[in-house]
Amino acid sequence: MNNIKNLQGSIVAIVTPFLNNGQIDFPAYAQLLDFHIKNKTDGILVCGTTGETPTLEADEYQKIIKFTVDQVKGRVPVIAGTGTNSTAKTIRNSQLAQSLGVAGLLVVGPYYNKPTPEGFYQHYAALAKSVSTSIIIYNVPGRTGKNIPSDVILRLAREFKNIVGVKEASGDMGQIMEIIHNRPRGFKVYSGDDALAFSLVCLGGDGCVSVVANQIPRQFSQMLHLALAGKTALARKLHFKYLKLMKLNFIETNPIPAKTSLSLMKKVKENFRLPMCRMISENKSKLKAELKKLNLI
Repeated sequence: MNNIKNLQGSIVAIVTPFLNNGQIDFPAYAQLLDFHIKNKTDGILVCGTTGETPTLEADEYQKIIKFTVDQVKGRVPVIAGTGTNSTAKTIRNSQLAQSLGVAGLLVVGPYYNKPTPEGFYQHYAALAKSVSTSIIIYNVPGRTGKNIPSDVILRLAREFKNIVGVKEASGDMGQIMEIIHNRPRGFKVYSGDDALAFSLVCLGGDGCVSVVANQIPRQFSQMLHLALAGKTALARKLHFKYLKLMKLNFIETNPIPAKTSLSLMKKVKENFRLPMCRMISENKSKLKAELKKLNLI
């Protein structure tokens, strides 16, 4: 699939499994990809925050994107995280991912630099002119240190046909509603927060780039599609059933709880790359109890 313009539902921000020696565990990763496709995940985001991407070497970054595209074989869209705090490097990453056959690019707002609104605009404008692949803006001020204003997002959406959506993780429902209400036709708005995904879709949004989908791909996709279909009572029931798990995924820094869950579910090894590390025992016990309650382990 080479087009994400109509993509709705659950896009998993997939973890990167590691072997005990620290190398990428490609056999486990292949099984994870097939697990998601079998369980109705609508799209795969590789090299997102949940994938511990800042710790990947340049050759690993290229290998895992190519592996994902080859393993998925067009069954669902593959989106690659390509954003950095350098416009030139972001363009290089994006052109590389485009050459490897991804369907879309998720591009985080430049972090640490704290650009002005015009700086954000020029960053994404330069990127949009450099690639033909569809781009999703990723607004996550909690990690980057600076919010991308809604008027900048809307300006980019109107001016560039290949800027097709935004992953909104500002937590500001006022900003999210403004984007949904004023967006050009076809521009997609995805939640960057699992706990807000139900509300965002009920307001007219299109889905979620999700952490909890790592653990409950079928259930989370079902919730979103019920909400998209207007079956809000059924969707709300699933939302509240899994809300505690969504919150526990952030009891420590993402992706630590999600990856720990997958290790308890016997899908990956409990290995991280520093500065990510294993959960403290108290938090792990809370997570394990909820997974047992939900019959996931």
